[in-house]
Amino acid sequence: METTRLIMVAVGGQGNLLASKVLGEAALISQVPVRMSEIHGMAQRGGVVESAIVFGDATSSIISDGEADILLGFEPAETLRALNRCSKDTKVITNTATLPPFTVSIGQGVYPDVEKIKELIKARCASLVAIDAMKLARQAGSPMSVNIVLLGALVQTKGLSFTKEDVIKAIERRTKKAFLDMNLKAFDLGWKAAQTYSG
Repeated sequence: METTRLIMVAVGGQGNLLASKVLGEAALISQVPVRMSEIHGMAQRGGVVESAIVFGDATSSIISDGEADILLGFEPAETLRALNRCSKDTKVITNTATLPPFTVSIGQGVYPDVEKIKELIKARCASLVAIDAMKLARQAGSPMSVNIVLLGALVQTKGLSFTKEDVIKAIERRTKKAFLDMNLKAFDLGWKAAQTYSG
């Protein structure tokens, strides 16, 4: 079975780990072998959280520099920071809504221009889908569903070897009942946004 290597980067509190669990569940539903690992920075303080997920035949979940087939970024500066994991063949999906770090808030740093970030990504990778996942999450009912919006966009790009229906089943299994309808709406909004993205 062909191997697909996915890196997900986020800021603590954005739901990276739930997104990883949903993708792992979807892989199990569709009988795709999966290996996962996570790096927790100072997540509770807004630090970076990174997940590496390898689908298909592989002996390790380690994804070295230049090896990612897909990069999914929950925050544009973190997506840019992870570009060394990509190659000219990598698909990139990123949120364009920013979460500036504390240093920017107190005037000791400057947040890069999002349009410039997109240009830098496009110059290095095969393709880019950049959507305002925060806006879509709010439209779905909660800013907490940014992660599920991005999963919708990811699955629409057809980089993974399982179906939209498998991921919906995984969301149903992994989401608390109170949030299920909202998350299904968020997934659909992300899917549609990626489908119509041009940029």
